[in-house]
Amino acid sequence: MLVGFFAAALMLGATASALALTQQQWEAQVGAQEYQKLQQQGVLLHRSPYYAILDPIAARIAKVADPQYDFPFHFYLVHMSQPNAFAVPGGNVYVTDSMMHFAQNKEELAGVLCHETSHDIHHDVYNLAMKNQQLGVLASLADLLLGGGRSQITNAVLGFGANLESLHFSRQVEQNADHKGALTCAQAGLNPWGMVWLFKRFENANMPNPPEFLSNHPDDAHRISALETLFRDTPSVFGRFNPNMSSATPLSYAGFRNPFLGTYAPAHAPSVTCPPGWKFCPPHS
Repeated sequence: MLVGFFAAALMLGATASALALTQQQWEAQVGAQEYQKLQQQGVLLHRSPYYAILDPIAARIAKVADPQYDFPFHFYLVHMSQPNAFAVPGGNVYVTDSMMHFAQNKEELAGVLCHETSHDIHHDVYNLAMKNQQLGVLASLADLLLGGGRSQITNAVLGFGANLESLHFSRQVEQNADHKGALTCAQAGLNPWGMVWLFKRFENANMPNPPEFLSNHPDDAHRISALETLFRDTPSVFGRFNPNMSSATPLSYAGFRNPFLGTYAPAHAPSVTCPPGWKFCPPHS
C-alpha cells in the first residue's frame, strides 16, 4: 500500500507542475507545439495564392477578435484533404486549402473563421484539457490505491474521460462558438448569414466522413435552426444583414459586397452593439 501512496504522490507532483503553468503560458506552449508539428509534417503553407483571399477577411476578423484574447490572431493555410478549419490555443487559426475550394463566397469563409476564433476567446481547449486532466488524476489515483486493479468506478471515470476526448467540445460549447462567431462577423461588417450558408452547403454535400469542423458537433440542421433563431430574436445585432445568398461576395471578387438590407451602405451602417446583458458581448462593447 505504501508503494501505491508513493506512486500517487509522484503522479500528483507531476500534475501539480503541469497545472502550475498559467492559462496564458499553457496556451502559448500548446500553440507553439502545434505549429512545430504542422511544420514538421510539411502541411503548413507559407505561400499560396489563397492568401490573397484569406488575408483581407482575416484582417477584419482579427480587428474585432484580437482585443478579446491574450494573443493576436494569425491565420495560416494548411494542405489537407478535407474542408476544415481549426483554432489552436495561442491565437493560430488554420484553414485547409480544401476549405478554400469548398466555400463558395467570402461570407462562408468568414463564418468558419469567426467560429474558430471564438474557441480561443472562450479558452475552450484549455478548459477541456483541464477537465480531462483532473479526471485522469482521479482515475489514476483510484487505480493505484485500489491495488492496481480497476474497479467499476475507475473504469467509469476513465471511460468518461475517453468520451470527452472523442467528443471534442460539447454541443453547448459548439453552439456558444457559433453564436459568438456570428457576433464577431457582424461586428467586423461581415454578413453572419455566411455561417448558415456554409452549414447548408455541408448538409447538402452529405459527406460520409465529415470534417473535424463538423464531426461530433451538433448536426447541421440543429446549428442552422439555432442560428436562425438567434438572428430572429436579436434584431438589434443581426436584423440589418441580408439573409439571401445572392448578396454574397464571390471569392474572386475584389473587396466585399454590401451585406446589409435596405438602404444601408457599409460606410454608413451603424456599428453593431450588443444588447445589454447578452452573454456573448465582449467587455465594454
